[in-house]
Parts: sequence; structure tokens; C-alpha cells
Amino acid sequence: MNVLVSGQVQGVGFRWSTCRAARELGVAGWVRNLPDGRVEAEVEGDRDAVDRAVAWLEHGPSTAAVTGTHVSEVPATGESGFDQR
Repeated sequence: MNVLVSGQVQGVGFRWSTCRAARELGVAGWVRNLPDGRVEAEVEGDRDAVDRAVAWLEHGPSTAAVTGTHVSEVPATGESGFDQR
């Protein structure tokens, strides 16, 4: 899954918190800041775990103020682990 997250999501520990949550949920992928102020994440793994990770991204850490997400299906790339880019 590819997830674009809008709102106050940069400079609030969003990427670090996403990595921690993803590892706890057992999903693989990555997260990065975009130049336009959004955060982008790609998540893959067990469907239930991916769904929980996407649900987490819809609100993020308590320091963030998510105003919207755009979720789209993308093919899995075989990522192992979860990191920041």
C-alpha cells in the first residue's frame, strides 16, 4: 500500500513514530517526507497487519495533526524491515 498523509506531519516525529509502529505491527516498507509537506509511506506484509498500519497512519503520533490520507494499492517489492528514506 502507498499512503500519502497530509496535515501537520513534518517536524513532529511522524517518520520516527511510523517506523516504530510498523515494526511493532510486523510490516515492511519505508516512510519519507515530501517537499510539499506531506509524508509518504509504503507498507507491505500480512494484509491484516497492513490494514492496521494504514489505520495508524490515518492519525499518526499524538504530536501530529493528520488532515487527510490517500491510500492506493501498489505491488509489493519484497522489502524487509521498515526504515526512513
